[in-house]
Amino acid sequence: MIKVIIGIVVGIILLIISISLFLAPDSLMKCSETPSELEGCGSADVIITVSGGDTQARTQEAIDLYENGWAPRLIFSGAALDKSGPSNAAVMREQAIKQGVPEAVITIEEQSETTKENAEKTKDILVDENIHSAIVVTSSYHMKRTLLEFRDRAPNVNFRAHPTSTDSQWSVWWWTTPYGWYLALSEITKIILFYIGGSR
Repeated sequence: MIKVIIGIVVGIILLIISISLFLAPDSLMKCSETPSELEGCGSADVIITVSGGDTQARTQEAIDLYENGWAPRLIFSGAALDKSGPSNAAVMREQAIKQGVPEAVITIEEQSETTKENAEKTKDILVDENIHSAIVVTSSYHMKRTLLEFRDRAPNVNFRAHPTSTDSQWSVWWWTTPYGWYLALSEITKIILFYIGGSR
């Protein structure tokens, strides 16, 4: 009986770890705080951040990357849930400017309302600005699907993933709350739909 219980506990732990690693790929995990000559750790042309969830944390992560020299430009993507106010992208830009990021290095995309649209509408900016490499920033639970969408829409761009280090909706303890499981299972479902060509 004890062996069965231990087996179940180990299985659950492995499931939680597997889900966490699957949803949150981090291309910069092996890198230092700033770009280097190490393979996969060089700077990019731009840092792309999509809104949603903890937008403020996502924006801050992008600002930190910019300040550490990971890219000379920022793209903020996302419409506003409340159409009577500024877009999420505009709010993200304001957050960056308040922290000393020059407005001239920021491009915003204000129309997208889904992850799929973030990728579709940002693609035009990447083409217009002749972007060949980008670091994509979003929440950990959202990282895998976002990377898939961007790579699908702009296959000629080298995208690297970097999830937020902090997030009000997601932490290493996500599995201890019903909402954490909701986010995880919802993303896994959407990823499956992506692969079978369904709604994204």
